[in-house]
Order: sequence, then structure tokens, then C-alpha cells
Amino acid sequence: MLAAGVWMALSAATATAQYTGMNDPATGETYHVELAGGIWKPTITALISSESLGIPGTEINLVDDLGIVDRKFSDLRAVLRLAKKHKLRASFVPIKYAAESTLKRTIVFNGISYNVGLPVNSSLDFKAWRFGYEYDFIYRDRGFIGFILEAKYTDITASLASPFNDDFASAKAPVPAVGLIARGYLAANVALTGELTGIKLPGNIEKLDGNTGEYWDLDVYGTLNFTDNFGVQGGYRRLSVEYRVDEDFGDLKLKGFYVNGVVRF
Repeated sequence: MLAAGVWMALSAATATAQYTGMNDPATGETYHVELAGGIWKPTITALISSESLGIPGTEINLVDDLGIVDRKFSDLRAVLRLAKKHKLRASFVPIKYAAESTLKRTIVFNGISYNVGLPVNSSLDFKAWRFGYEYDFIYRDRGFIGFILEAKYTDITASLASPFNDDFASAKAPVPAVGLIARGYLAANVALTGELTGIKLPGNIEKLDGNTGEYWDLDVYGTLNFTDNFGVQGGYRRLSVEYRVDEDFGDLKLKGFYVNGVVRF
């Protein structure tokens, strides 16, 4: 549905461009630097398991077992436009959860057993960085289609503390990703954009020693541009990260709506 809408808007723009000579850029498309920031409130689904000293870990549900609840996060983005079709992109979302709960079942984390009825403090710290390059191979006054090459730097740390023990597990790695982006203007100052980036690493690659992982990022948003220099965005983002390193496992999914302000110069 989204792709069809973007394609229809872009097709209409292409037909119009044949008569305008592509000299009528949409509001908000004439810039060198674009900065966006706002609030994202996703719903979280998270599973972790951490082994140590040959002791298998329990698959822990951070919501059901540890009481982590949804909260809001900052969403920061920047685009440097090198030329009409060439852009450098960066974004950062500092994700951090913390909770206090009493265990309803016995769990094993990092080789340590936490018994049922034990009070625990837990936290999940997930720093999601993105650095990328975008090339818009189709570009018109009223939209574009491009591909994205980027590195997603993932830094995930989960910790668990009780009156008797305190331990943590972490996974850090730059993850290469590829994807597509499409934008169409429904009006001269109203844009609809969709992008999908990600990668899946199979477990049969010898150099990975059986370790696997995947990272997917879907972002769909509309932009209302009041002028070339200022606008607002509203969108929906779904971020999914899964990894298996040795005997450690993590599956993190965040999805929800966000609102951003945009400035350009």
C-alpha cells in the first residue's frame, strides 16, 4: 500500500516534470544540511539469554520476567547533502530501560541462578547508531527512489542485580546494511517517505563460527514542510535486532510512532 502510494505520487511528478523541465523542486528539497529531532515511543519485546562457565542461560523475557515497561526516547537524525542525488546520513537513538521486580520463576543469567521470589533490579541499555550513504538513482521534482549503504553500530548491555549478585551481558558490533528509500510528494509541501534497511547473517559462514544475527529497520513517515527551512514529521518505525554469539542470545523488537521537528539550511 505504501509503495503503491509513493509510486503513484512519483509517477504523477514525473509526468508533471516533463512540462516543467524539473525546475520546480518541492518545498523542503533545496538544502545542504537537514537536522531532525523528536520523540519516539515504541512498544518493546525483548528476550535475552546469557551462558557462562558452561552453564546454559534461561531465555528471559524482559517484560514478563523483569517488569520492563514502554517509555519515550529521543530520536536524532542528520543528513548532509553532497549533491542532488548524493547524501550522507547519521542517526542516533539512546535506548535505556530500567525496572524493579520480584521474580516469579527461577532464572539463570550469566551462570548465576536467581531464585523465585528474589527482588531484582534490571536494565537494558541499547545504543543504536546509524551511519550511511544514500544515492537517489531516480530523482524528480516531486520525489525520488534511492538505495542506502550503511553501518549500524549496535551496543546492547543487559544487567541484572539482586541483594546477592550483580552481573551483565553485552554485545557490541558494527553491522553493515543495505536498503531502499522512496519519497513521493502528495502536494508541493507534503511528502510521504518509506525506507527499509537491514541484513541477515547466516550461521553457515565459516568465519562467523556459527554465530548469527539480523538487523532490520523499517521507517515510514510523512513530512509537512511549512517552508524550505522548517517542517514537522510524523511516522512509524519498527526496529528489530536478533543475535546469537556462542551460547548467548538476544531478540529485541521496538515498534511505534514518533514525531520530529525538521530544520534545513
